[in-house]
Amino acid sequence: MEPWGFTTLTIVVCVSFLVILSLWRKDYKGRKLPPGPAPLPIIGNMLQLDKKDLSKSLCKLSEKYGPVYTVYFGSQPVVIIHGYKALKEALIDQGDIFGERGKIPIFDDIYKGHGITFGHGEKWKQIRRFSLMTLRNFGLGKRSIEERIQEEVQFLLEELRKTNSEPFDPTYIFGCAPCNVISSILFHERFNYDNEKSLSMMRISSENLILLNTPMAQGTTVFPCLSSALCDPKEFPNPHQFDPGHFLNEDGSFKKSDYFMAFSIGKRACLGEGLAKMELFLFLVTILQNFTLKSITDPKEINIKPHSTGLVTVPPKFQLCLLPR
Repeated sequence: MEPWGFTTLTIVVCVSFLVILSLWRKDYKGRKLPPGPAPLPIIGNMLQLDKKDLSKSLCKLSEKYGPVYTVYFGSQPVVIIHGYKALKEALIDQGDIFGERGKIPIFDDIYKGHGITFGHGEKWKQIRRFSLMTLRNFGLGKRSIEERIQEEVQFLLEELRKTNSEPFDPTYIFGCAPCNVISSILFHERFNYDNEKSLSMMRISSENLILLNTPMAQGTTVFPCLSSALCDPKEFPNPHQFDPGHFLNEDGSFKKSDYFMAFSIGKRACLGEGLAKMELFLFLVTILQNFTLKSITDPKEINIKPHSTGLVTVPPKFQLCLLPR
């Protein structure tokens, strides 16, 4: 290429870049959004975020910009809701406004806006009401569903036991208060610990509102950072350690915490929370009453720290021996 042609091309590229940058800055400053780190064209704030531990990056930014701030995932602005107070005000106090699911192209292409998780509008409300009614009719929270789960537990025992032994009476666990308390404590702490880096799904505000004295326009995409409540050091003194004492009162009873949001909160909270708690309780207590758990390696070498995949965390795998009592 001749020198003149190369110079012309360079000038065109530079001018085009400056024009794009100018339009981007004008659009960026013109949006009525909470403050946040300045984004770059096209990539937004992606260079400031650790994709392997997004929760940690968002927590660090909240220390500078507060509990309600804006980051850009590429060209998409998203308002981060961080901390228990902000989460409660948004998802519970103003839950009707934040009931709409945020747009996630990959899931929208797959689910087409259908289903209990990715549905929208009136259709989603009807599906949720139907799902709640079905769970109630199925017996959620009643003795009938407990009996069904006990049948599943018996099948589990039959699979685990290699030799016959004394029959197991499933009604025993309901008369054992200490088992109930201990399993509830372990259950909540395990979920708290496993979800320390998890984030909720995006939401969209259905109208103009004010969140913690911060104006927010209708149609704003928000990202609730649930881990900020699950790991709040004011509520949980050792937020990054597995510590059952987080849910234990001084008298040995179970301590309920509003900061426990492993199943989310508000209009989009998990429908199966009650069922999951009941099933895990029955399975856990049954196994502990009938088997002695033994590690095939030194227990001190077992790493129970969950693995982060960006948006969610996954518990690590390790092997145990189940020895019949």
